[in-house]
Amino acid sequence: MFGVDIGGTGIKGAPVDLDRGELSDDRFKVPTPHPATPEAVVEGVHEVVTHFGHTGPLGVTFPGVVVDGTTRTAANVDKGWVGVDAGKLLGERLGQPVVVLNDADAAGVAEMTFGAGRGRGGVVLMLTLGTGIGSALFVDGRLVPNTELGHLELHGHDAEKRASVKAREDEDLSWEHWAHRLKKYLAHVEMLFSPSLFVIGGGVSRKSEKFLPYIDGISAEIVPAQLQNSAGIVGAAMAAAKL
Repeated sequence: MFGVDIGGTGIKGAPVDLDRGELSDDRFKVPTPHPATPEAVVEGVHEVVTHFGHTGPLGVTFPGVVVDGTTRTAANVDKGWVGVDAGKLLGERLGQPVVVLNDADAAGVAEMTFGAGRGRGGVVLMLTLGTGIGSALFVDGRLVPNTELGHLELHGHDAEKRASVKAREDEDLSWEHWAHRLKKYLAHVEMLFSPSLFVIGGGVSRKSEKFLPYIDGISAEIVPAQLQNSAGIVGAAMAAAKL
């Protein structure tokens, strides 16, 4: 199977071994175009897919709410995505069956199947930290789709404007300072959902030792994603396998 992960800064994809939950080849990445209009992003996805010569079903993640293949929000890409039948648009360009789903939901499903959430019951919340903050909420292993908890208000702002990796980089925050912001966000989310486990994903999961030690006062267990930044690609491929 094959998965593509559309992010605010890059579009990356790879073939996936669904028996092991691993990429079966090195991922290929192109920059997300700016402006990230539907037409421009579709061409980026096409470049990634054709790089591997892939034919057949594929899954594509999107950084926003996706309902039945239609993109309903577009926080970190062009607003022209709102109301677009993304599954149809991509399918026509690629000439292959395409399923589109929320990026954090895809990453969360992969982590619950192959990674840090495997075998965990109760309420589990995966957060993907990058250009924004994505979220995937699970209750006894079942996904509650499109939660988009990065847009909760925190100190008068979208939480992702304060606690995303982009916010850390844009404001040149130390890891400790950023962890303090992240802790406030986690405390807010914990108050609302009472998860037993937080899984921290995105590329920053590779550097968890730089910030997790500064996060205290949270009742839930907090662990880095095991699939790290490949989780979205694996989850997209898992969705494609159901086509």
